[in-house]
Amino acid sequence: MQTIIKPSVTKEQFLEVRHKTETICSSLKPEDTSIQPVEFVSPPKWHLAHTTWFFEQFVLTKFNKDYEVFHEDYAYYFNSYYNNAGDRVIRSNRGLMTRPTLGDVFEYRNYVNEALGEFLSNEITNEAIEIVQIGLQHEQQHQELLIYDIKYIFGNQPSFPTLDYQIGLDEGVSEHEFIDISEGIYEIGHKNEDFCFDNELGRHKVYLQDFQISNRLVTNGEFQKFIDAGGYQDFNFWHAEGWDFVQEHNLEAPQYWHKNRGKWMQYTLNGFVEVNKLLPVNHISFYEAFAYAQWKDMRLPTEFEWEVASSNLNYGQLWEWTNSAYLQYPNYKKVEGALGEYNGKFMVNQMVLRGGSIATADGHCRPTYRNFFHPEMRWLFSGIRLAK
Repeated sequence: MQTIIKPSVTKEQFLEVRHKTETICSSLKPEDTSIQPVEFVSPPKWHLAHTTWFFEQFVLTKFNKDYEVFHEDYAYYFNSYYNNAGDRVIRSNRGLMTRPTLGDVFEYRNYVNEALGEFLSNEITNEAIEIVQIGLQHEQQHQELLIYDIKYIFGNQPSFPTLDYQIGLDEGVSEHEFIDISEGIYEIGHKNEDFCFDNELGRHKVYLQDFQISNRLVTNGEFQKFIDAGGYQDFNFWHAEGWDFVQEHNLEAPQYWHKNRGKWMQYTLNGFVEVNKLLPVNHISFYEAFAYAQWKDMRLPTEFEWEVASSNLNYGQLWEWTNSAYLQYPNYKKVEGALGEYNGKFMVNQMVLRGGSIATADGHCRPTYRNFFHPEMRWLFSGIRLAK
């Protein structure tokens, strides 16, 4: 992974990130941690183990000649998509694994934590430091995915459980206005000496026309007007694929919205509540974001417009769909081996999101961060910012 890194990672920094993952899961019951209701949701137990395997696979077995793996089969159980690292359980079958137990997984985490903590107490190479840093960033990404997955698991149960680890949106900017950005040539991509992923590199120039971008995200109340106006029933606002997706899944509202006795209710990790019209609309697919923009006779910003405008925006509540396909930047280079699979091989059929969310780790909400998902995905914390 080609990255710009800080000179060192301490044992304390490593353990702090590892502890947060366990904090997110602390109020889960063992029964909650193995379930996989759909293929794109991974069981919490799998996240706990996979993030541990990453450090064992890419740091300890490579740089510590005295290290003995915790269990020889765990690389098969908990590899995700790294073909260079060997065979793995297919993604759709992660929820079939009742063994290893949750207790086994925590023993695995403790074993690797102790070994890597000792490793970080000694002098290590810059290459090892870089991979440990990538591993921490990787685990922080999985912390956000954990929250998505736990919400999906809980949000599809009749009891609508709550999670002790609580996060919530705020109403943000009240006055709605559009920010003017002038035509010109702008530089895009990461340039500082702090950490970034390889897909942020390849700093380059782009030419932009004059445009305007909203100072805030679309709210639940504004999106409800789209629903009430029949937006989910009018094919004129949708991409062909988006319209097919709406028809196939009988969509009529954002994910986790439920009509109850004439009122729109919404499942949150803090409970089942009436939709707050002042909060930004959440759990929106790219298809829905595009259709709403069409209904408003506006559009979604490109990722380059978003990045140029970012210094004028209050972002970080929800990932914001852009109208840009996820592609490599000029001079993008993929490293050899398994870590080269981290980003590059996903640069097809996905759309870029910018800005971060309330579930995103500190330090990840930077202007150049490029998140990416397939356009139909709704379980992530995603919203809409309009442009024109």
